[in-house]
Amino acid sequence: MNGNQVGIVLIILGMSLFAFQDVLIKSMAPEASLMQILFFRGIIGTLLLSSFFYFTNKKINFSSSYPVIAISRGVLFFVGFTSYYVSLTLIPLAEATSLFFISPLFMTIFSKFILKDDVGLHRFGAIILGFLGILFIIKPNFESFNWAMLLPILCAATYALSMILAKLTSNQDTSFQQTSHIYISNFVLAAIISLLGPYLISHTGANDGLEFLVRPFNFTNYLFLFFMLIISIFGTLGILCLIIAYRVGSPAANSPCEYIFLIYALLIGYFIFDEVPDLFSLLGMLIIFLSGFYIFIREGIRKMDTATKTSLR
Repeated sequence: MNGNQVGIVLIILGMSLFAFQDVLIKSMAPEASLMQILFFRGIIGTLLLSSFFYFTNKKINFSSSYPVIAISRGVLFFVGFTSYYVSLTLIPLAEATSLFFISPLFMTIFSKFILKDDVGLHRFGAIILGFLGILFIIKPNFESFNWAMLLPILCAATYALSMILAKLTSNQDTSFQQTSHIYISNFVLAAIISLLGPYLISHTGANDGLEFLVRPFNFTNYLFLFFMLIISIFGTLGILCLIIAYRVGSPAANSPCEYIFLIYALLIGYFIFDEVPDLFSLLGMLIIFLSGFYIFIREGIRKMDTATKTSLR
């Protein structure tokens, strides 16, 4: 297999691991603590990632040449994916996943203002189309608006911004450094939030989503502890799959394969959680998929055009 084919296989494997991780997190939500899950995932993920780089003879370095940006990325990831996991307790998995996949559109917007990339008519049209897909899913109205629909969108925005910031630091910070900053932020921030849990519950009248967020740690449920270990391992392996995939293959060829996660989410939601999206939601998912897929394809065409022009000089 060539590099692109290996990358595609790794992307599909990584998405499969993430799908299984989300099933466990959503299943544990009624009784477990999200902060405990993120705390253990941060610690175990850091250890697994360090072991991978150690045994592959790569330098292990937790520092950063851009400490403020590194801290900002860690906070963005934590806030974003905490919001996403809370949303899994409040809305169907397929809808949460679809709203998260609006991230390529946010990346396009942020790249315009931060990286000063040109955003032409094609990508601007894809952005408008993607946000139209959001409206089909959340179906906003003033009488019955579901605020939980905003949580995956927040995750998409923070994830996209953190990826743009990673681009800014990639000339000095390695992939290990950038990933380790996220894991370290996970267990540090999760520990802080868990300590504030009793205060948050007493002063907010916690609903189901917030209770999942700030519930006290539980060390007596061995099944949950085992699930947390599996979540940590699968999440770390999934990230490693993506890191390797984008190093051995072309992002333009590999990125569209991430949308297989939407298929997983639909199947998992239907067969495991009895979740059936309505026709408007399905239409919104399709629109978001098409808009994001078009941006990936368009980026591939632009890079090939640039490479061709460069080779002719």
